[in-house]
Amino acid sequence: MSRSLLSPEAPAAAREPGRDRYLDVLRSLALVRVVVYHLFGWAWLTIAFPSMGVMFALAGSLMARSLDRPAWDVIKGRVRRLLPPLWVFGAVVLCLLLAGGWNVSEDPGHGGAWSPLALLTYVVPVGAPPFPWHLGDEAGLLEDTWPVQAAGPLWYLRAYLWFVIASPLLLWAFRRAPWVTLFAPLALTSVVGTGLVTIPGEVGDAVTDFAVYGGCWVLGFAHRSGLLARVPRYLAVSGASLLMAFGLWWASGHLGPDGWDLNDIPAAQAAWSFGFVVILLQYAPSWPSGPRQPGRFVKWDRLVTLSNNRAVTIYLWHNLLIMATVPVIGTAYDLPFMADPRWDAALDATYGLWMAVLVWPLLGLTIVAVGWVEDLAAGRRPRLWPDGVEVSRRKGGRSSRSRRGFSGEADRLPEGS
Repeated sequence: MSRSLLSPEAPAAAREPGRDRYLDVLRSLALVRVVVYHLFGWAWLTIAFPSMGVMFALAGSLMARSLDRPAWDVIKGRVRRLLPPLWVFGAVVLCLLLAGGWNVSEDPGHGGAWSPLALLTYVVPVGAPPFPWHLGDEAGLLEDTWPVQAAGPLWYLRAYLWFVIASPLLLWAFRRAPWVTLFAPLALTSVVGTGLVTIPGEVGDAVTDFAVYGGCWVLGFAHRSGLLARVPRYLAVSGASLLMAFGLWWASGHLGPDGWDLNDIPAAQAAWSFGFVVILLQYAPSWPSGPRQPGRFVKWDRLVTLSNNRAVTIYLWHNLLIMATVPVIGTAYDLPFMADPRWDAALDATYGLWMAVLVWPLLGLTIVAVGWVEDLAAGRRPRLWPDGVEVSRRKGGRSSRSRRGFSGEADRLPEGS
């Protein structure tokens, strides 16, 4: 095999500098898929679009681009952008938990003299934050499992933070042994994600997540460097398809409590996500690096820009807001005409659809209320609704400065199962 195929350094095949609007579109799709999955819990969505693998790959690509600068400056910048939005969300969740009577020291799952220190993971997510599995009454305003729904997805921030910290070393290894570095996470998954070796507790969860999604993160390196583009398409797609087929075969014999939900089957998730991302990146269109996507996709441009500028906010808050639709819909049962059993039954039958309708305006209100914290974290002027319109209206709206504002520089979480 030629050196041009093995080496990630050949500049001719590397991605052009600047933002890649195709990656922005993929991130938007991944965020929508995450919200829909948490709304309906459809296991098949983890196969139709493995959003977490996609988001880790996009983040890896953007991280590789940023590491042209000093590594410590890049890591500090990523952490700075991540923490303030987390602090706002964590403060709200912790206030709700404490108001509900939760005491981490008395929680059987987290109790102990040192358990209050675990609350610091709501400040710096070096581990998944603690929360009770049940709080309140099943007949209360919210389901008693609301803490799991609100805080459970925060595992992603832990994984993202450790990938960011490890990226300088991973990129160093990738530049010296690209194929070994690319496939090493899959090899690790075959050990820790199949039951061959079991690591208990939070450490085991962190290692498994790192193994399952590490291949996708390094695929982002391969995409950014041009290495992936130099692999013949027929070879890349054929290999990816075989890997995905293996993932489905493995899943068929290791179905979890929710059947084909790949989130419960680490080895299948790793293989399927890796192959899926390879195909997505192999067929990446040659869109310009400017702020707009071409052709029929233009009508979605403002939503793509908004979701990329508020990716952290959307990921952090969406599950809690899904729970918030429950009391809102509950008020409908008190309407006078609901005394008719037919209307009551109709609302019962369409309950999930009403949740899906209501969560989006709630997300919009949350973006206005706290989304501007992302701007402060990134050192930008706070904006209530950064969909790009305010930039295009400025004098000389196509200037390089406007382009940066329009694209949002969203090379951060989730770049947010």
